Amino acid sequence: MSALGLRIFDKSVQDANVWLDEVMEQLGWDDKQRAYRLLRSTLHVLRDRIQLNENVQFAAQLPTLVRGIFYEGWQPSRPCTDQKRAADFIASVEAAFDTDPNADPEAAVRAAFAVIALHVSAGEIEDVKSSLPPGIRALWPAS
Repeated sequence: MSALGLRIFDKSVQDANVWLDEVMEQLGWDDKQRAYRLLRSTLHVLRDRIQLNENVQFAAQLPTLVRGIFYEGWQPSRPCTDQKRAADFIASVEAAFDTDPNADPEAAVRAAFAVIALHVSAGEIEDVKSSLPPGIRALWPAS
């Protein structure tokens, strides 16, 4: 073990910071905590909307720390939410910002999806998108 710690842990933190930096860049933010809150909330709302098998396949492509965030608090025995409208999805993500709402919550969700799409294979993103209703699917960047 190096003096700095285990390489896999260091790499995991580095990867998560890249994702957060990209969220901040997409939105012109300078607050990493806020970017974390957006990414975490988006991942959780997405997780709770898609089926178990798709969740597992999607999560397998996430960096270790981001995968942990994705699975945090997950109850796989609970049925998926039945959100069909983009507005409901966005409102669920925005609930994490109850004390400091986003000026444009839809743009925030789109930015989080754009960053996810940069790091997860196009095929997996297409699988996730195809499991979503058209309104929510439209929040993802074009293939």
